[in-house]
Amino acid sequence: MAHIDYYLSPISPWTHLAGQRPAQIAKAAGATIRYKPVDMAALFQRTDGKLAYDRHESRQAYRLQELARWSTRLQVPLTLRPAHFPPNAAPAAYAIIAAQEAGGDVGALVHALTRACWEEERDIAQDDVIRDCLSATGFDTGLAFSAMLTGAEIYPRNLEEAVQAGVFGAPFFIVGDERFWGQDRLEFLAEHLGVSP
Repeated sequence: MAHIDYYLSPISPWTHLAGQRPAQIAKAAGATIRYKPVDMAALFQRTDGKLAYDRHESRQAYRLQELARWSTRLQVPLTLRPAHFPPNAAPAAYAIIAAQEAGGDVGALVHALTRACWEEERDIAQDDVIRDCLSATGFDTGLAFSAMLTGAEIYPRNLEEAVQAGVFGAPFFIVGDERFWGQDRLEFLAEHLGVSP
């Protein structure tokens, strides 16, 4: 059985645009999928990347155009400059990690959190927002609190695993030795797994 390691950031617009497609591809392929939130600032420091607001203004402008294009193409609403950006990603990442350990529809939780940030313009660093997303996707809202210990242990481990695996952005998918960077590479991921995108 194939396995997908899905490295992501809950505050990445590209993770938002990926939506539930990674989970759908995994299901169609009969593959397992593990969601691995990563601290993007730390990952970029380790892999010579730059956060969006640290890039040259021409790169920032092009990023906004591409986000608008993909939002239209995929018919996924996206606010280019959400009110609470960038929030502290750690609390939402910890909730995803705790949900992964608890079992359930983690893909739905990831999507709920990114939707809260990029569509609803809510601050996903806030406990009430995280609890709302947990509840809406069938998880115990208590994970928002119990996640702190689990998340604090696994979140930095995810970063080390990401660096070792050659990850340098989000979303990033690894199947064996094959790496796929970006929501626009999901078709290649699907093809690699032998399913229609």
